[in-house]
Amino acid sequence: MGFNDRGGNSRGGNSRGGGGGFRSSGPREMHKATCSDCKQETEVPFVPSGDRPVYCRDCYQKHKPARY
Repeated sequence: MGFNDRGGNSRGGNSRGGGGGFRSSGPREMHKATCSDCKQETEVPFVPSGDRPVYCRDCYQKHKPARY
C-alpha cells in the first residue's frame, strides 16, 4: 500500500493544464492601426483585417461590451 490508498486524484482533476491560453514567448508583436473613432494612430496586438473597427485604448473603453 502507498500514497494513493485514499482514492481520487491528488491533482484535483484539472484537465485544462495551467496555460490559461496565454502565450509566454515574450513581448507581443504590435501592429500600427488608425482608431475608428478619433482617427489617431495606435498600436494593437493583432493584424487589423479592415472589416471591423479598431479603437485606441481610450476609445475602446467607451465601446467595450459590458461584463457580467
